[in-house]
Amino acid sequence: MATRDVLAELVTAFEDSSGRTVVLESVGGVHAAQRVRAGERFDVIVLARDAIEALAEAGHLRRGTMVDFACSGVAVAVRTGVERPDIRDEAALRRAVLAARSVGTSTGPSGVALGRLFERWGIAAELRHRLVTPPPGIPVGDLIAGGRVELGFQQLSELARAPGVDVVGLLPPPIEIVTTFSAAIGATGPEGDGAAELIAFLVSQATADTKRRHGMEPAPDGPATVGQAARRAP
Repeated sequence: MATRDVLAELVTAFEDSSGRTVVLESVGGVHAAQRVRAGERFDVIVLARDAIEALAEAGHLRRGTMVDFACSGVAVAVRTGVERPDIRDEAALRRAVLAARSVGTSTGPSGVALGRLFERWGIAAELRHRLVTPPPGIPVGDLIAGGRVELGFQQLSELARAPGVDVVGLLPPPIEIVTTFSAAIGATGPEGDGAAELIAFLVSQATADTKRRHGMEPAPDGPATVGQAARRAP
């Protein structure tokens, strides 16, 4: 879901420039991977890199077609209008997490990485009854805006434009979490040529500004410059 809005805009631009028609379906990453494994036919699949790699290893993607699409850092957010916590460094963020009555994380790669971070901090057991994870496809921002989550973590691209949500900032170094999203052609997709053309457009330099407006950075330079996205995001 982190790529939903940016892909919607880029697909429209691709249709205008190519004359092709693209049917875009955005669902939670876990659900998307399950559908591909179940044999549904898709021309192009865009998911977190580890999910794409797993699908490729299982033979669900055309060999040699995987390419990195964009990078997105994990951000911290609160409900609009409430006091923003101090997250200037790792120690401050840990205090903010411990002080929150409820903490929201996703089922995607950012949630997995945060779980490891809480374990390393030694607070996973203490947080267990305060963690709120929405079903796949439901953004953490919805829970923040609705008051169910006091402190939420998710991809900046998902939080930056969410109504009722204030982004406090990205996770501070050295604990920043950056997810690389990749695209590949489905093994059974019927539109091979069109799929290759679409992927070439999605990773082209012409799409860089659009990605940045949506809180992402073009791959492969994203991990080094992902912090710039927070300053560019509205």
